Amino acid sequence: MLNLSHLEHEIIDQYLYDENPSRPWIVGFSGGKDSTLLLQIVWNSLKKIEPALRTRSIYIVCNDTLVENPRIVKFIQKTLDKIQVAALDQELPIIVEQTIPKLNDSFWVRLIGLGYPAPNKFYRWCTERLKINPTTRLIKEKISENGEAIILLGTRSDESSNRAASIKRHEVKGQRLRKHPLPNAYVYTPIKDISTNELWQYLNQVPPPWGGTHKELVTLYRNANSGDCPLVIDDSTPSCGNSRFGCWVCTVVNKDKSMEGLIDNGEEWMQPLADIRNFLIETRDNPEVWREKRRRSGEISDNLWGPYKFETRVEILKRILKAQKVIEQTEGIELITHQEMVLIQYHWFRDCFFKTKVSDIYNRIFKTQIDMSKHDEKFKQEEELLKKSCKEEPKDVQLIQDLLALQKTKTLMIKKRGLQADIDNRLNQYLKELKS
Repeated sequence: MLNLSHLEHEIIDQYLYDENPSRPWIVGFSGGKDSTLLLQIVWNSLKKIEPALRTRSIYIVCNDTLVENPRIVKFIQKTLDKIQVAALDQELPIIVEQTIPKLNDSFWVRLIGLGYPAPNKFYRWCTERLKINPTTRLIKEKISENGEAIILLGTRSDESSNRAASIKRHEVKGQRLRKHPLPNAYVYTPIKDISTNELWQYLNQVPPPWGGTHKELVTLYRNANSGDCPLVIDDSTPSCGNSRFGCWVCTVVNKDKSMEGLIDNGEEWMQPLADIRNFLIETRDNPEVWREKRRRSGEISDNLWGPYKFETRVEILKRILKAQKVIEQTEGIELITHQEMVLIQYHWFRDCFFKTKVSDIYNRIFKTQIDMSKHDEKFKQEEELLKKSCKEEPKDVQLIQDLLALQKTKTLMIKKRGLQADIDNRLNQYLKELKS
């Protein structure tokens, strides 16, 4: 069996004799093999430290983009629940934290509400909004509370030549920690030199200290012929790639081999998700059919296309809701939330799409009578009142609408923390636009 005692000694040394004993550890956890190995080694190292000396907080951070592969989401949630319960039982200073994107940054609000085209390798608008920003907000919060923070990642040189080059480029010779782009944040990659064969040898022989076995994890990899998406904390971390577990809507890769593998190995209920993903690629790669010629700025160019046509957005929403109707009954999985649909409707009204309503589409598919008229009427009244009030300064309409959208986003999420900062940022942007 792989002997990792040297790594445990190194982690214990870093934990106990760090020059700043108050800075917390933030362990990136995706639920995949690399982050699982990292957490297991950190956990076992902590167990060898006297309870009175376990004073440093350790946050297990898992990012949910809200469009993760549903099969993986179920597995990760079960694992996180076990981790939190076991940490309490074993009196370890481990706290589980899950991050999600802001409502107005969610994949469906951007794609269906605002008409963003499906991402490609040149325009990955999703990575920053769904992955980097949510985790960055949590890291900044911990730095604000403690002055500094150390981020532990399960990146390994053996994963790929690109990963190896990235680790080499950012490491500081003779030092365990490297600087993170965020001020007062540092990165620690204890398992960077462990090979893939050594990793699987260890996980197959050593059960997780939070209980159970790694059998389900191994089965997932075998069935999907895949790898896990790492926790993305900055642009130097690969967001995903090829056949890795990640967002089921990912159109950056040509084929989602992990989802295809799961479907071929008995997860047939995922086929509608694969069909939607393929349709998103179709809409992206054929802009003359699915997208506007005019961009949001009003610019028309032979080489640049604008947002999705309204008909395209409607068609995508229909396909999602039809799939959700089937999958909810068999798997209990929600593909798009009510809050997202409310905000999508808000953006449709801002774009003057009044004829088709989100509630009408939902009601026709689910055979329900959900009434969103109070939202509809309110949006229309806002639009008309703003245009009348800003008759002499029509450019102010956009600013006010953006500020209202920020407020609505915070209200719908029942969490107004950060609202003032968001408003200040938008006002500063507006002032810069006026000066230019």
